[in-house]
Amino acid sequence: MINVAILGCGRIAKRHAELLGTGQIAGTRLVAVCDSRPERATAYGKKYDVPSHISLSQMLEMPGIDAVAVLTPSGMHCRHSIEIARSGRHIIVEKPMALTVADAESMIAAADSSKVRLFVVKQNRFNVPVVKAREAFDAGRFGKLVLGTVRVRWCRDQSYYDQDAWRGTWAQDGGVISNQASHHVDMLSWFMGDVVSVHARGISALVNIEAEDTAVATVKFVNGALGVIEATTASRPRDLEGSFSILGSGGAVEVAGFAMNEIRSWQFVSSVESDKEVMARYSVNPPNVYGFGHQAYYEHVVDCLTNDKAALVDGTEGKRSLELVAALYESMASGREISMPPRFEKSLLGQASRL
Repeated sequence: MINVAILGCGRIAKRHAELLGTGQIAGTRLVAVCDSRPERATAYGKKYDVPSHISLSQMLEMPGIDAVAVLTPSGMHCRHSIEIARSGRHIIVEKPMALTVADAESMIAAADSSKVRLFVVKQNRFNVPVVKAREAFDAGRFGKLVLGTVRVRWCRDQSYYDQDAWRGTWAQDGGVISNQASHHVDMLSWFMGDVVSVHARGISALVNIEAEDTAVATVKFVNGALGVIEATTASRPRDLEGSFSILGSGGAVEVAGFAMNEIRSWQFVSSVESDKEVMARYSVNPPNVYGFGHQAYYEHVVDCLTNDKAALVDGTEGKRSLELVAALYESMASGREISMPPRFEKSLLGQASRL
């Protein structure tokens, strides 16, 4: 049995606590919760009948904790993950793993030094439609890659950002690219491969925050393919979609829906028998506001820890997509095309605002 504690009882904690605290993940159980706001920690502790704490150091004094799910603001992930690693516990950190590449590297080094595992939450890789698309990709069915696109058209109004003082800030959160679209950027790089350069623009269109609520970017990949990123939280009055498309010489797939959970298009030059059942059997996951793969993700973590298997998204893989996110912010700030690996001279992501 893997005993998991939760650090951070904010919005995303609802999903993690529900899975861990109600026996939905075989081989795990929720054993403690922690939040700097006592009322949040107490509420979660009472709901799931586990001890509640108001400081990480206090919680880590508890015996029997095997892993900690880090669900705090993104700018705090590095500090919290290093403290957890030094206590000898495994780390399960929500996206993005950090706001700067340097912080990600520090987290990886701390985990390696303490001989603990570092897992980065990229649950959408476990969505059934994404799994089917990846199977086609690994089989070489897309042929020569031509174009990859992601679209995040979600609604987050001022009241969303006003829930917590860290939302939309450079030091703790960033904007739509680092927060809402980080899963989609990860998906793009996972399918399309290493990046040569990026060129991005961002604006704060409809809300009063330090970072951007709307961004567009073009990406050039090492394999010669191109990419397009469109991301906004300025869709009104409601969410429209969270999707990605992969186009190649051998076929094209679009995985759409609210959170990459619905196969909208599935077509290949050379069809196979199983194509007939893809749309019928694998097109849609059960609805959930936080995405659709958290349960499968935690089952994967249990398998990795129990059977000493490699993680699909460890610290190194999490850092890979973070480098792309960081390059996008450097391009937004400088107004220039940024080559990889990026040099950070203008970006404010992960820093106290200089505005």
